[in-house]
This record gives sequence, structure tokens and C-alpha cells, in this order.
Amino acid sequence: MTSITVLKHKNLTLFVVARFLATIAVQMQSVAVGWQIYQQTGNTLDLGLIGLAQFLPFAMLILIAGHFADQWNRRWIVLGCFTIEFICGALLLVFAQQGLTSVVPVFAVMALYGVARAFMMPASQAILVDLVPRDSLASAVALNSSLFHIAVIAAPPLGGALYLFGEEVVYSVISTLLFLAVILMLPIKTTVIPNKREPISWHGVLEGLRFVCSKQVVLGALSLDLLAVLFGGATALLPAYALDVLRTDSVGLGLLRAAPALGAALTGILLGFFPITRRVGAWMFTGVLIFGGATVLFGFSDELYLSLAALFLVGTGDMISVYIRHILVQLETPDEIRGRVSAVNSVFIGASNELGEFESGISATFLGLVPAVIIGGCLTIGVTLVCMMAFPVLRKMDRFKS
Repeated sequence: MTSITVLKHKNLTLFVVARFLATIAVQMQSVAVGWQIYQQTGNTLDLGLIGLAQFLPFAMLILIAGHFADQWNRRWIVLGCFTIEFICGALLLVFAQQGLTSVVPVFAVMALYGVARAFMMPASQAILVDLVPRDSLASAVALNSSLFHIAVIAAPPLGGALYLFGEEVVYSVISTLLFLAVILMLPIKTTVIPNKREPISWHGVLEGLRFVCSKQVVLGALSLDLLAVLFGGATALLPAYALDVLRTDSVGLGLLRAAPALGAALTGILLGFFPITRRVGAWMFTGVLIFGGATVLFGFSDELYLSLAALFLVGTGDMISVYIRHILVQLETPDEIRGRVSAVNSVFIGASNELGEFESGISATFLGLVPAVIIGGCLTIGVTLVCMMAFPVLRKMDRFKS
């Protein structure tokens, strides 16, 4: 089944469209918030603090959120998270209307968004198997990932262009899109009945972590993603790169944010029609090496078009890794702990993304903007080679578990 024919499943279609709209809104929000804060303070550390504000509540709640994803209806969890994200967009709109004299309220909204993201990630990852038959899962993953990256392509340039008309305009559009995502989630019905509810306990909450540690293939895949993106993520520094290195405006920032997603989306489309079925371990490591090498190239570039090409390759490598990791984790995991394992997966992803943004902000503050990106890319290549040696079972893996 291809990524197009899988759309015959109505519940999947409603979910991916809702997530598509929400992703557009959130990506526009990332451009607007980053540009707004860097213009106001001119401090790369503040760009890192945006990521830290999201990561702290995320890290504290994510394992509990995984427990909820196994015990409660995942559709209601996703719906609640979209609602919180809508509230975040509405608050940013209010701040824009009143005028900001401090960036602290924006950090508070980002922390609230981190709460929503903590519950969203395990539920939204685990819900796919509730919406389609098992033999359609790979196509559903490819479609969901492709639409996600298509949204990330469209949203940043749109957000940057709308920002030229004022903060109120872009935050109004963001709030509207998130409201539509909430509406689309309402009629969805899932085919899997949640497991019998159990009281929250450390034993239950940590079940997903125990499972991951017992599976070297899963542990290796998650560790690779964590370490690679933790050091190689330059996304948080793009507002500073746009202003100080490439000398462009908010539209240029939008293009820079969109370039990785363009590479990822085109790769995801190809994977939907030509899925990777052999040498999956080698393909995963290759994807991360491309990611690291392209990050180094971006760090050396001071031309917009070369920077866009480098970021395109960043997205290409990342998509190969994400595609393999997601299918591998879902197929290796029993359904009764799928939410908790997805939560552990989300911890690794969240640490690599938001904590990686904070690491990038700290590095740029002490090392300088350009050296921070180049060194980060080199470290990504280094940790990939280390993981190849540390997890030979993943490196030698040929096929997904049937």
C-alpha cells in the first residue's frame, strides 16, 4: 500500500490533516518567536533559552505522559494537546497586541507548550497503529512524516512573510490554524480499546525505559538520534545566522527554516513509494553521517543559496534516520507498552531537539556563532562512528521485524 492509498482510512486522514495544520502553526510560531526575541535582545543565549523553556516541563512529564498514552484514549490526549497549543498561540497574540517589554512571558508560554508536547509526542506516535491496519503502518508513517515536513517547508517562509505585516497578523493565523486542528480531531474514532487503567506507579512509568534498555537495537537507534542532534542541531541559531552572517530578513529566516524540511519531505515521499527494506541499520547510520556533514558545510557558508543547499541535505539525512527509527521502535514494541516506549523515544527526541537548542545557544555564546555550528557538526560525525562500534547489532541489522 502506498502513502496515497492509505488515505482511504478516514480516521487517519482526519488525524494527519489536523497534525498538518497544527505543524504549520507551530513552525510559524517558532519563526516568529525566534525572530521577535533575537530582534529585541540580540543575545544568542536567549535563543537557547527558548529551547530550555520547552525542554524542562517536557522532561519532567514525558514518562508520565507515556503511561497515560497506554491507559487512556490516545485521541482525547491528542485533542487536549492541540487545545493547549491553541491557548499558547492565543496568548502570544495577546502579548503582541499589548506590546512586550520583557521576553519572560514568551518563555512562560513556551514552557506551557512544552507541557502539551510532552503528552502529544507519545500519544501521537502510538495512535497511528490505532488508525490503520498493521500492514499499512509503514505507509502511514511515511505519509505522516512527509506531511509533517511539507508543513515545515510551507510554514517558515509564510511565517516570515506574515511577520513583515506585524506580529499580530502572524499570531492570529497561528491561533486560527490550531483551532481548526482541534475541530478536526473531534470526529476521529480509534479501533483499539485502551488497556485497563492502572494507578500511576514508578514501576509502570519506567516499564518503557526497561524495555528500551533490554533491546539493543532500539537503544542504539534512540541513542544515535539523541547524540547526533544534540550536537549537530543548528536550528536554534538560525535567527542569528540570518541577521549576522547571511544579512537577510525574516523571509530569509523562513527559507532557512524550510530548507531542511524540503529535503526531508522529498526523501519521505521517495520512501513512501520505495521503502527501505534491506540493510536498514547501515542506511540509518548513513543518514546521520549526511546530517553531520551537511551541518559542517552550513557552518562554513556565508552565502544564502549554499546555506539553503546544506540545510536541504541536513533534512535529507535526518529523514532517513527518522523513518527507520520510527518503524523500528513501533514494530519492536508490544502494544500494551507502546505509549510508554514512545514516551522514552520522545525523551530522546526532546533532549536532542530542545536541549540541543540550549546547547547551541551556550556554545554560540562562548565559542562564537560560526565555530559552534562547525564543531557541532564534527561532533555529530564523531558520535555516529562511536555508535557504529558500540551497537554492532544495529549496524548489521538487515530487515525490520515482521
